[in-house]
Amino acid sequence: QVQLSESGGGLVQAGGSLRLSCAASGRPFSEYTMSWFRQTPGKEREFVSGINWIGGTYYADSVKGRFTISRDNAKNMVSLQMSSLKPEDTAVYYCAATSTVSISVVNSGYDYWGQGTQVTVSS
Repeated sequence: QVQLSESGGGLVQAGGSLRLSCAASGRPFSEYTMSWFRQTPGKEREFVSGINWIGGTYYADSVKGRFTISRDNAKNMVSLQMSSLKPEDTAVYYCAATSTVSISVVNSGYDYWGQGTQVTVSS
């Protein structure tokens, strides 16, 4: 069992930056692939970025070059540095974990989810 807790969301102007963090507890963090998803009202939760246990990363085209995912296995934490934010990045951002080494881009590929943190980008 893994428990995930996100933090770092907030309100920022377009062009600004935010750093989201996800703290994990439970089974050894280093064994899990960690990803970020986001969801806006009326839409399905969509993949943003993921990082596997050997440090491989993958990004959605919409955030490539603007967002950077990283992990600190010693601190049981994964972070998402978001830069050059756009109003369309506004969403609730969720942290997710899976024991598979591949980075899945679908919700069903993950076993554990955090409660989400709101990111709002004003124009």
